[in-house]
Amino acid sequence: MKAMVYKKYGPPEVLKVEEVTKPVPKSNEVLIKVIAATVTATDCTFRKGKPFFSRLYTGITKPKHQILGSEFTGEIIRVGKNVKSFQVGNKVIGTTPGYGAYTEFICQQEEGSTLAKLPSDINYEEAIACCDGFLTALPFLRAKGEIKKGDKVLINGASGSVGSAAVQLSKYFGAEVTGVCSSSSIELVKSIGADKVIDYTKESLTNSDDRFDIIFDVVGNTTFSMCKKLLNKNGKYLQAGITLSVFPSVIWTSLIGSKKALIMATGLRPPVERSKDLIFIGELLQADKIKAIIDKIYSFDQMVEAHHYVDGGHKKGNVVIQISDF
Repeated sequence: MKAMVYKKYGPPEVLKVEEVTKPVPKSNEVLIKVIAATVTATDCTFRKGKPFFSRLYTGITKPKHQILGSEFTGEIIRVGKNVKSFQVGNKVIGTTPGYGAYTEFICQQEEGSTLAKLPSDINYEEAIACCDGFLTALPFLRAKGEIKKGDKVLINGASGSVGSAAVQLSKYFGAEVTGVCSSSSIELVKSIGADKVIDYTKESLTNSDDRFDIIFDVVGNTTFSMCKKLLNKNGKYLQAGITLSVFPSVIWTSLIGSKKALIMATGLRPPVERSKDLIFIGELLQADKIKAIIDKIYSFDQMVEAHHYVDGGHKKGNVVIQISDF
């Protein structure tokens, strides 16, 4: 089978198509024909090996796992003898520990992996475009932000994968939403529910006269100290694009003050919880409560081009890779 392999860190050109052995599912696993994957910021970080501390996970001198890809949609084509909750023909969506999805077939455990059935009428590309961003934004807003109806929420980086998900989820939970994005993304951010939009190319969000219950920075180019004055009493500053500078604020605000700086490692949540969230996201998508934001769709053989595009830092929503035909 085909897989997109990288044997060293570097630019997108380190990605090469190679023939690898097709996996065979164990008794507690399912074999999935991968239909679509994505190119996320995490995929690009792992490919580059930068920042260097990411190599503590991926390998210091070279990649420990040579097939990238952190999320996928596909169809189950074989099940292990002990599998009870999945069957051949199920449409599924899932995530990996950060590697393995850039291939034609993948095995996943029935329990112990992030895997959920998709409604039969959901398009594969739409589903995968609701995976990365929503799996990050949902626990941040729900668990850390404790979002509720009537909250005023500011999303910094509102047009990207996580940001566009955060805008839609905030509206779903009944909040008033202000999005921060560039001029070219204003109409997109408004179309997915933002009540107000700040164009960061023309004005700084820190000059806003509004006050917020939640400020959610998904790109990591603000600090708690910059945003503190914009928070209401008991307001929360959430940072998904985690920077080293946020840690002192997280520690300090945990000890003193009503305004809090909060982070979380959403990718390290238990697979069973992430799977439940995938089911919930699929239900929202099926009910037209959210919509997939797809910037570009590339073929498997265009993976290098797709990575170059995401490296540019200006994608709107999600970049999808079509691995196989439906």
